[in-house]
Amino acid sequence: MPATNQTPASLVTSQLALLKQLEWRVRHAVENVLNGEYRSAFRGRGMEFDQVVKFTFGDDIRDIDWNVTARLGEPYRKKFVEEREVSLLLVFEDSVSLQFGSGAQSKREALLELAGLVMMLGAVNRDRVGFLHASPDGYKLQEPVRGRGQILHAAAALLGQPAPSLESNPAAAAAGEIENRETKIQNSFIPWRLLAKAAPRHSIMIWLGDFPPRVEPEGWSVLSRRYQTMGFRVDDPWEHSLPHDRVLTAYDPVSGRLVTLNGTSSSQRAAHAEWVQQRDAAFRAIFPDPLSRLVVGTEQNRLDALVRFFHARMASGKRR
Repeated sequence: MPATNQTPASLVTSQLALLKQLEWRVRHAVENVLNGEYRSAFRGRGMEFDQVVKFTFGDDIRDIDWNVTARLGEPYRKKFVEEREVSLLLVFEDSVSLQFGSGAQSKREALLELAGLVMMLGAVNRDRVGFLHASPDGYKLQEPVRGRGQILHAAAALLGQPAPSLESNPAAAAAGEIENRETKIQNSFIPWRLLAKAAPRHSIMIWLGDFPPRVEPEGWSVLSRRYQTMGFRVDDPWEHSLPHDRVLTAYDPVSGRLVTLNGTSSSQRAAHAEWVQQRDAAFRAIFPDPLSRLVVGTEQNRLDALVRFFHARMASGKRR
């Protein structure tokens, strides 16, 4: 990602150059790999009511309008038409934990690239795309816009959002207070009430974040009915398993201090494995449908992961 010490003008220029590279990769994938599967994967919640018509043999009985049927004495069904465009709303939860990285790229850099790819995918498919960037320092909402130029600038605005300050991290000031840290993990700084009206009904809301063990956000059931919700997560290899037979020192952005990772310690490996299970369980609880969850490693190709994600949704005949 662009360096943070650039001037605002050069920063925007470099972000737009990066996004145009992502756009080229996305356009190639849409034309040569996805072949329309992107839109088909989201068609189910993108249907709008058109009219009531007589039920005929072969129609889906789930579409029967029982009120009209009872009133007229013969079966009628609701007819739907597919909406021409999809509205995408990306919710980027910019927590300090995303600034960790055991390799060449941090989780935040990888997740921002994933967000950029999704936004370019929407631009290529002539959809409406918006975002909400939320961090401990505040939030920025960009309502869904249409058109390549507007989406490019919206994506540049997202990629240009400053990372949360590690110095002002509340958890860093109370590194030894485990209870406070757990509370911080469970409580989100995302303005969920604002999101309830941030995009039209049946839009696609993609929540991108670190997803530590947490409780379900307040009002999530309402949002899940209003939107087609998905969760995208980027993992560092060390989060899956500690390096075996090695003792390493790493900076923990959540606690704001150096920590020792002892891969030779069976108790530390067991504690880490338990945390992994808790994290995955919480992620599944928020997104119960396996086809609504995407987990990508920082060492993996993000576009390839997106293509596999859409292939899987299409192959399942997903209709939500």
